[in-house]
Amino acid sequence: MAKEPRENEVKFCVFDLMKIASCLRELKARLFLPRTFEVNLRFDVPTGDLKRTGRVLRLRRDKLARLTYKDNSQNIQGALTRREIEFVVDDFESARQFIEALGYQVAFLYEKYRTTYEYKRTHIMLDELPYGNFVEIEGELEMLRPIANELHLDWDKAIPASYHALFERLQQTHGLHFRDLTFANFNGRKVSAQDLSIECADSSTPWSKS
Repeated sequence: MAKEPRENEVKFCVFDLMKIASCLRELKARLFLPRTFEVNLRFDVPTGDLKRTGRVLRLRRDKLARLTYKDNSQNIQGALTRREIEFVVDDFESARQFIEALGYQVAFLYEKYRTTYEYKRTHIMLDELPYGNFVEIEGELEMLRPIANELHLDWDKAIPASYHALFERLQQTHGLHFRDLTFANFNGRKVSAQDLSIECADSSTPWSKS
């Protein structure tokens, strides 16, 4: 029987993304995917059943198009783990139409730039989002904390929340009425780590994005 595909990851907000990239180069990490723009569509039924049960149905477009399903996650000592099924599809728009024909609709769209490194059987993603910069480490659970330590990231400041959940915090605290996490929607807006109710894991220096 095939091993159940699982996603094990930990996420950190960071003050200086370039410093993390420099550290990765010093560690001889391999650049797996250069900086790439992503568009992500999260789907749900009108009653929000997937969100309510912590599940994710996502269609992503970067260099390729990928369809992903994720179960509800479990928090294990700061890291998140859950079943993940992901595969490449030939055509982004056709995949979207297929999902919508099954009764799902786009509930949330978010954009980011992602640079991916490979190091010690883990993938380390440097993410630039409209509201800040983040590092995700993905791999076997026992590898996540040692890698975070090598990158000088404070494990106690790991974020047990999705990018969508962080955006919802901003919607509540700032009264944002737009649905999607896009760079256009955040043009000219200043967001601090405090606005997201998180702390940067690489520095105590106050950080904001304009």
